[in-house]
Amino acid sequence: MNALHQTSITSLPLLGHGKVRDNYAVGDDKILIVTTDRLSAFDVVLNEPIPGKGLVLNQMSNFWFEKLQHVVPNHLTGIAPESVVSAAEQDQVRGRAVVAKRLQPILVEAVVRGYLIGSGWKDYQDSGAVCGIKLPAGLRQAEKLAAPIFTPAAKAELGAHDENISFADMTERLGSELANKMRDVSIALYQAAADYAATRGIIIADTKFEFGLDDQGVMHLMDEVLTADSSRFWPADSYAPGMSPPSFDKQFVRDYLETLHDWPKTPPAPALPAEVIAKTGAKYREALERLTGATLKE
Repeated sequence: MNALHQTSITSLPLLGHGKVRDNYAVGDDKILIVTTDRLSAFDVVLNEPIPGKGLVLNQMSNFWFEKLQHVVPNHLTGIAPESVVSAAEQDQVRGRAVVAKRLQPILVEAVVRGYLIGSGWKDYQDSGAVCGIKLPAGLRQAEKLAAPIFTPAAKAELGAHDENISFADMTERLGSELANKMRDVSIALYQAAADYAATRGIIIADTKFEFGLDDQGVMHLMDEVLTADSSRFWPADSYAPGMSPPSFDKQFVRDYLETLHDWPKTPPAPALPAEVIAKTGAKYREALERLTGATLKE
């Protein structure tokens, strides 16, 4: 499978290259979002793409956008991406792009945690709390929380680490009405997705959502949703608290990078071995198939 590291579309104005997605203007009110095969870990874009990863992310996001549209509006327009680029550029967008509403991004990531893992586990070990939310003593790594918690993060510039912030700080930045709405909608989205995933034998340990506002101030779900880039997926049949469970996401790459004790988790990124690239691609495809019941459309 050929990999797409970066798009080269000239028929539309380029808005920018994100960590994974390349964005182009479609008129004044829409945006073409192309999901490349780039991989970001610890907020650093790695040099090697994961072939087919962008196709998986796009197909999985579209699945969740449709399944969760009863909870909150989303950014999709239904316009075919191939229809807004030149004929020679259609291969760059086929299966990996959407034409979305152009929204005003809310510069706070909505993180929901249902289990104690990752930076939340490290935070808990240090302070007995996660992002200022006090938790009971004696919890183990990967323990299921009594109820999902909302732990927002301030969006950082490309190449910098997002910053965990308190809900009070989020309220100060956005106002109480929008902050409360984001929190409540995020937890509702997580719960609906987690309930569905459980029927497929998958645990969604945590995830992050991004939202934007349209011209009328209506909040929309945007960017990506419940993908292996933005979430931790665990197989329920091998889950046990007290250890970091195997996962169907980029945790496999994170675990490899954690073994490189001389890399400070800042650019430039170290090279990924071919075996890590292949296994990561396989994990993404397995997550798609197990969660959605559909194979990758290539």
